[in-house]
Amino acid sequence: MVGDPGDRNRTAFCQTGGMDFEPSPKAREYQRRLLEFMDERVYPAEPVYAAWRAANDPHALPPVVEELKAEARRRGLWNLFLPDLSGLSNVEYATLAELTGRSPDLAPEAVNCAAPDTGNMEVLHMFGTEEQKRTWLEPLLNGEIRSAFAMTEPEVASSDATNITTSIVRDGDEYVVNGRKWFITGAADERCKIFIVMGKTDPDGPAHRQQSQVLVPRDAPGVTVLRHLPVFGYQDQHGHSEILFEDVRVPAANLIAGEGDGFMIAQARLGPGRIHHCMRALGMAERALELMCERAASRVAFGRPLAEQGVVRQQIAESRMAIEQARLLTLKTAWLIDQHGAKGARSEIAAIKVVVPRITHEVLDRAIQVHGGAGVSDDTPLASMYAWVRAMRIFDGPDEVHVRTVARQELRPYERR
Repeated sequence: MVGDPGDRNRTAFCQTGGMDFEPSPKAREYQRRLLEFMDERVYPAEPVYAAWRAANDPHALPPVVEELKAEARRRGLWNLFLPDLSGLSNVEYATLAELTGRSPDLAPEAVNCAAPDTGNMEVLHMFGTEEQKRTWLEPLLNGEIRSAFAMTEPEVASSDATNITTSIVRDGDEYVVNGRKWFITGAADERCKIFIVMGKTDPDGPAHRQQSQVLVPRDAPGVTVLRHLPVFGYQDQHGHSEILFEDVRVPAANLIAGEGDGFMIAQARLGPGRIHHCMRALGMAERALELMCERAASRVAFGRPLAEQGVVRQQIAESRMAIEQARLLTLKTAWLIDQHGAKGARSEIAAIKVVVPRITHEVLDRAIQVHGGAGVSDDTPLASMYAWVRAMRIFDGPDEVHVRTVARQELRPYERR
């Protein structure tokens, strides 16, 4: 029998019933305080941050970042991403993540809500032992150290996580790690003290039970950071690094959860993390649209402001409509996670990872075009945002993987039983 073609549509319709994106009074207060923090401290700090990096090691930490962190803590804007600490739902935090995305180099870290630390903190919060939490989670929550998540490898198609070849072998009271990872975000920052490394503990086991995750201190013997990879020529302050693990020994107590739980842990960190990434990207899109409108209203060509040119008006309108659609889909996904967990939003989680980067990329492209030469320079944040968002279509799984997931979910009711 073929499944009822209406099953999926009816399910999708029912999922929208009762949705409420209205923030609670607590969330509204966070929004107000975060908006003030962005206007009063973050935006003015952007040129200070850029100038310091231009004159120093690109991976060294500009002092203004720690100043912003101290101010954010003073204002009560800290660890907002973690519901058990903030009391915010995924929907409510999503609106705050969007605001921080408007200044991606500064705002997320200023409020201790920057990737990959957020995902790593969620993993330790959910699966860590008391000792792991005391040793690594607490300093991460305090903003004292940073961390990295080491999964992607240069020699295999890491879009399929079952391909990874890094080995994690039990030897008495220790695990021995061997492998090569790359594009490991955060590893160039001297404050990065711990890696969560994904590798295989049982290469012959079932495909999704072969992998495990283990905590590897950055200073463990055998860990070598080989190089820091640029993204479209940009060197992120925290870096995207290639790392070699050669006979690295760590205590068996550094295993997260149990052997074979690596894939499950990786999936658990993706749901809320996708909301964070996508809403921050929409913050970039909103800022790009604002810059586009300001430019269009202030520049004159052929005797009229650009804002009166039909082609520019269309670019502005298309951008506004696209942002609104993408935001609603992302908020729906956050609501589904709040109500049903990540498993209840599998298709939507995959969908936003495709839709939001595409739309943000298009909005940024239009904004760059309206700015002309200024758009591709470092005089505006557009070029660096453009590079980051283009990379977003690859990291955390390329578009094609997520399109495949959506298609599989959509076709499921039609499969022969």
